[in-house]
Amino acid sequence: MTWNKIKPYLWSAAGGAVVISIIGFSLGGWVTAGTARRTAIEMAETAVVDRLAPICVAQFLQDPNREERLKELKKLDSWNRADYVKEQGWAIMPGEKESDYKVANECARLLVEFEK
Repeated sequence: MTWNKIKPYLWSAAGGAVVISIIGFSLGGWVTAGTARRTAIEMAETAVVDRLAPICVAQFLQDPNREERLKELKKLDSWNRADYVKEQGWAIMPGEKESDYKVANECARLLVEFEK
């Protein structure tokens, strides 16, 4: 075979590979390893926060001044509520020394919706 006969097939194969890659990544759900890793980390963090936030609510329910504290929490702007929950210590999980901001934020959201 001569180069002139092989050349169109090679270009067709290269073009097909590009088209398949474009379709696979845009419509086929293919992702790079980095994207898969980031997605897995985000999903794991979300799952942990979803499991720990109810513990924070339970710790809030043990506060003897919970009704007053809930009123104070509801008066705050939404972006200050997580800090308030952290200050009260409700978001500190058993065995931990400090709270996680994401847990405190989700806890604050649950508490505000708690007694509607």
